[in-house]
Amino acid sequence: MVVVMVPEATQEEVDAVVQLVRSAGGDAFVSRGVSRTIVGLVGDVNDFDALNLGSLSGVVQVMRVSAPYKLVSREHHPARSVIRVGGVPIGPDTMSVIAGPCAVETPEQTLEAARMAKRAGASLLRGGAFKPRTSPYSYQGLGEAGLKILAEVRQETGLPVVTEVIDAESVDMVASYADMLQVGARNMQNFSLLQAVGRAGRPVLLKRGFSATIEEWLSAAEYIAQRGNLDIVLCERGIRTFETATRNTLDISAVPLVQRLSHLPVIVDPSHSGGRRDLVLPLTRAALAAGADGVIIDVHPEPLRALCDGDQALVESDIQEIAEVVTVLSPLMGRALTMAESSAPSARPGALAAR
Repeated sequence: MVVVMVPEATQEEVDAVVQLVRSAGGDAFVSRGVSRTIVGLVGDVNDFDALNLGSLSGVVQVMRVSAPYKLVSREHHPARSVIRVGGVPIGPDTMSVIAGPCAVETPEQTLEAARMAKRAGASLLRGGAFKPRTSPYSYQGLGEAGLKILAEVRQETGLPVVTEVIDAESVDMVASYADMLQVGARNMQNFSLLQAVGRAGRPVLLKRGFSATIEEWLSAAEYIAQRGNLDIVLCERGIRTFETATRNTLDISAVPLVQRLSHLPVIVDPSHSGGRRDLVLPLTRAALAAGADGVIIDVHPEPLRALCDGDQALVESDIQEIAEVVTVLSPLMGRALTMAESSAPSARPGALAAR
């Protein structure tokens, strides 16, 4: 951490900063320039945060030099991580496609969507059993009944399941069915939920919040990592800007930037960022070209009858194009397209029997 003093700072003001830092167990080194004095701090940054140094007389700015997110940063973990979900790797040498319906509606719709996902090159199945919605009158999902459908579809197709969890109380129940727990954009800073999924023993897909900075996004991942779970995949899903032509604005620059800052895999959601079926394919191309470790895509056998986000769901005629894009672009980017480890993995204990 660095403390920048005002040009006219007195020696007494500089000494006050040094003494306060040393009283907290740290050390301080004063560097005097032609017009500015800078105090470099050595020690526990968290202890320094509690000192409220910015309020001291003569201080103009307090800046962090080291990242506030230690466990997910590349500072002490320079090699990029590979996260495995039901045996499927997500990381720097692979391209992983996660696809499926935005919401689980019926067993038939979910199974057909899963088959569409496989034809699109997907190795993981997404599907929402719980749907946190802006309006309380919108479809909220089937709950545990939807999780049972996903477990049965996994049994049929061999695709590991990625599904959203919306509160800390239901983490254990969702984890008993799912291979990967998704924390949605609305819950990115739900800290009790982040801590609960960190303890759950399942890989986590953490979506970026609508208005979250990259530092806030990585700090949210740190909450999960602090509970002993570093199996985290970050998902750029678009941020809220002044633009209204698209549902959100895809921050494609976040992909290479976060990969420089963190060792965690980064994937892109072209469906929720664009919010329109005709934008999914070009945004998928952009994601792969930018170096994303995967994409997560909505598909639906009958989008006109979809209970959630039908406008952005791909239909059967789009599947071949998506398959060609990921098949052709992946090797050009030095990546291998992943496949599901098994065609018929066993269900979680009790998941199918309970149906």
